[in-house]
Amino acid sequence: MKTFKKYQEWTKKTALYDNPVIYPCLELGAEVGEAFNQVKKIYRDDNGIVSHARKYDLEKELGDCMWALARLADDLDLDLEQIIELNIAKLEDRLARGKIRGSGDNR
Repeated sequence: MKTFKKYQEWTKKTALYDNPVIYPCLELGAEVGEAFNQVKKIYRDDNGIVSHARKYDLEKELGDCMWALARLADDLDLDLEQIIELNIAKLEDRLARGKIRGSGDNR
């Protein structure tokens, strides 16, 4: 799949839930937690070494995060490619103004 738009469209085939917005939002949080768990295991179980097996497990969890994000965006009639473009513009602006570090949305 070559574009986020195509991926977002494809995820509709697997969107088997009755609660638009709510389900993918909760799913996104759950899947991010599972990705965090894989990172925790790198330090708890693997002495800080990122093995090929752990990378593969992380890829699967990050893929689940992407699915949930695509579904959430689609349920809200948002375009992932537009979201990415807005994010790039925001970060480029912060970078140009020397505000890439710090906190707060309006820096």
